[in-house]
Amino acid sequence: MTPAGLAPGDPSADPDHHAAAPAPGPDDPGAQELLGSAEPGPLLASGDSADVFAVDDKLVLRRYREGRDATAEAAMVRHVVAHGYPAPGVYAAAGSDIVMERLHGPTLLQSLAAGETSIHDGAALLADLHARLHALPTPEGWDGPTSQSWPESMAGTVVVHLDLHPANVILTEDRGAAVVDWCNTRIGTAELDVAITALIVAEVAVDAGGVYSQAARALLAAFLSAVDVDVLGALDEAAGLRAQDPTLVAGERTLVPVAATLVRELIEVSARP
Repeated sequence: MTPAGLAPGDPSADPDHHAAAPAPGPDDPGAQELLGSAEPGPLLASGDSADVFAVDDKLVLRRYREGRDATAEAAMVRHVVAHGYPAPGVYAAAGSDIVMERLHGPTLLQSLAAGETSIHDGAALLADLHARLHALPTPEGWDGPTSQSWPESMAGTVVVHLDLHPANVILTEDRGAAVVDWCNTRIGTAELDVAITALIVAEVAVDAGGVYSQAARALLAAFLSAVDVDVLGALDEAAGLRAQDPTLVAGERTLVPVAATLVRELIEVSARP
């Protein structure tokens, strides 16, 4: 069985694809007790700046290691979920901790690597998730988070994720694809958000020693064909932001300008008559 019914067919054909996560209600007392807990559960995953602990089968606790305030991020996730966007429910947040719904299923990256989701369908899904996010209303009075990776504020009028790549899309069995890891979320432009995704995929494509370089190049080309925004106009800004990201190691940072060149070349080739 293919995960979330996304392959080999069109992801938009999945009847659960547009199902929204259940809107979280007021902070649950049980979830509140987990905030700041010394032993929230076994370590489920560890990213560049945060750890995710498995509380139980339904809940996880996401905790930033450097003490970053996660409440603005939690507020944005609650906002997008309330407007029907597929993301995990948030049940409590304070300081560096967020108690969230635990999602079960492979990532889009894992599904692509296993051949269970086609390159075409994966690209279409990424493009659709971008388009749906950028169509949402922006939250009133939202105070953007601070981080070492991104400016506190930037030009734009739409909700952006700024890290929407295949490893941050979970393919659940019950309601389709859901987007996780909202630490970079801001109010920005759709063009910048899409360009960041294109760069992240392109960095894999230009990594000569990478196992998935060829597949990433194909995914990038399909993604650029599926989106309907001016990626080229935002490419320099996106490359500048990626290059200053402190979570990138030296080897990754050197791939950014090469990746930007590849994105530009693919766009120019596709524009030729």
